[in-house]
Amino acid sequence: MQEEPQTTQQGTLWRFVIKPFLVLASLYSLYLVLHPYTPIAKLSLDILDLTEVQRSTHVFLLLFAGYLISSQRIHGKAGIGAIVFTLMAALPMYSFWKIGLDVKYSIAATLFWVVAVGPTLYPRSIKIADKIAALLVIIPYVYHVYFFHDIIDRAMIPESWDLVMSYGLTLLLLGQVYRYIGAIMPCLVLGFLLYDLHGDMFGGVFSHAVFGFDLLLAKLFSETEAGLFGIITGVSAKYLVYFTIMGGIISSLNLGKIIANIASLASRGRADGPGIVTAIASVFMGMFSGSGAADTQFVSTISKPMYEKTGYDRYTAAGIAATSGTIAMITPPVLGSLAFVMVEILSIPYLWVCIMALGPMFLYLVAILGYNYFYVKKMGFKPDENDKGSGWGYFRRYSYIFLPLLIIVAFIYLGYSISIAVVLAIFFFVVLVYLDRTIRPPSAKVLLDGLASGFSSLIPVGSAVVCANLILTLMVMTGLPNKFAQSLTMISGSSLLIASLFAAVFTLILGMGIPPTASYVVASSLTAPAILKLAIINGIPEEAALLSTHMFLMYYAILADVTPPVALSAYAAASVFLTEPLKTGVYAAKVALPKYLVGFSFILTYQGTALLIMPMWNTQPAATAITGFIIRLVEVTVGAIALAAATTGYAGRPLRKWEQWFLGISATGLFIPSYWFDLAALPALIWIFIINKAGHGGKA
Repeated sequence: MQEEPQTTQQGTLWRFVIKPFLVLASLYSLYLVLHPYTPIAKLSLDILDLTEVQRSTHVFLLLFAGYLISSQRIHGKAGIGAIVFTLMAALPMYSFWKIGLDVKYSIAATLFWVVAVGPTLYPRSIKIADKIAALLVIIPYVYHVYFFHDIIDRAMIPESWDLVMSYGLTLLLLGQVYRYIGAIMPCLVLGFLLYDLHGDMFGGVFSHAVFGFDLLLAKLFSETEAGLFGIITGVSAKYLVYFTIMGGIISSLNLGKIIANIASLASRGRADGPGIVTAIASVFMGMFSGSGAADTQFVSTISKPMYEKTGYDRYTAAGIAATSGTIAMITPPVLGSLAFVMVEILSIPYLWVCIMALGPMFLYLVAILGYNYFYVKKMGFKPDENDKGSGWGYFRRYSYIFLPLLIIVAFIYLGYSISIAVVLAIFFFVVLVYLDRTIRPPSAKVLLDGLASGFSSLIPVGSAVVCANLILTLMVMTGLPNKFAQSLTMISGSSLLIASLFAAVFTLILGMGIPPTASYVVASSLTAPAILKLAIINGIPEEAALLSTHMFLMYYAILADVTPPVALSAYAAASVFLTEPLKTGVYAAKVALPKYLVGFSFILTYQGTALLIMPMWNTQPAATAITGFIIRLVEVTVGAIALAAATTGYAGRPLRKWEQWFLGISATGLFIPSYWFDLAALPALIWIFIINKAGHGGKA
């Protein structure tokens, strides 16, 4: 949660405006779950009953609270990103003036531009501009709610104020995203917008007939399943807000310390205990929160003293923490925002995504623990004999905190909505802690803090999700996904490996500048059609190909959080371990190197999709699917362990350089779903791990 500002004036604004509004925003979201069962439902209020108006309200809550919180923050100097963002935002402003509206409408639109974009070049003005922006957000929201039915009816022939409100709200959204996550994502949105406006300037297959700016603005403001209030925006309003509220409540109830203590049980009497605690705590926190950077911050804080006491290199410790924290985004039942986007795009049950994430999550964990184990062995660290850790009685005493998570899984399995399941879990968290007097009691202040913290933590992610909806809308209008897919198919020929490799690299590069959710939306829109087509050609049934393709792209969008140069989890770890962020990112990429190959283990063949369970479960008998899953899991697990040994240069003894390369290349073969590659890798693994384990101990 945003820390309360220090000055009296700012503190007053936080206590009497910002925090109450955040609580109100959370309560509104929670009430929407209960609303159909209350007498108020008979009144048929748009703000409570119409999906599009609910999403509009959600966007308003994000922007109003976001700008007020931003007005309390210290903003750095304007860099090249601010200049590029301002210049790119000026081009659509020019296009708006060219629409030919009366001057009063153009002046009103310019006012939105001045407040949302202009201050980025002069950060000292952002604080006052953000307060004005928060007030301006009210205008398009009230306009949209009041005239909603009229706006829908005249979508193809919008009125002048419709265009002003659409343009103003879009600018306010981009301005807020710039303030929270930087210039790259708003510039990406503007880039696609300019492509829609000037597509005739491109040659070849990427050329298209230009769209009028008035048509684009009308679509962004009035489209029910696209634009500002489309299905991906619905992901934030329908799913993410409830998980972030749950995370805020859990934090306010002080359950993080209990989770850390339970995780420490696995480290008792082990030299590699710090890495184990970090990894296990990350999995536990991932069950409650789908934020990689936030979980990295938490596990780094609790494990730093253990790393220092054992003697870990600082960068190695930070790399392990950063890599471990990211596992939260593929840990059921919460996962990350990408999972919910996939649910909406593919119209599949959320439970399917949870099941498909189990294999990659386990392998990711194995890769971390493997690297940690071999590193400690190589360095010769000794366990702390005085470290007894918490007893298993502690686990039995506090294991009840996992019961609400079982409620989430059970209710989703029974067919209830995710929002109902999570709200019930929040209720049970509060009740269980209230009954246990050894934990901070859930007083009114504690619960209000949790509600405020929960919605506050949603603001950067939720704003980025709305931007992702804009990107998807702008791409679809031009047919860019089909054009890009055609080009990728031509480049790849009939090779699924080449297409998948291109998509993985493309997704990682995207993730260097934009959040994982937006990275997945863009990558899946542009590359999924080509991969899906080639997967079917290579003998994978269509449904299995669809599921494995999107899991593949989701997985690599997540990895961007731990891949340099822009790696949010690495920055979070660096802030705790006091290391240089870029170098920390390099170590984070090196730690658990197998994580970059896991995706290819389930995309290249039908046999490989068994690792995700659901693709084969839906197309084969249950026994075949389970057998295939076990075989693939064992194969890739061995490969991950062997590659971790090669990376650290230790496998029972220090390895020579050529042995590291030999073992690493052989281990890579186990990630490829092919019996021939498995057989080829077997001799190397036997030689390194068994026959030559007690060899001459050459230096690595």
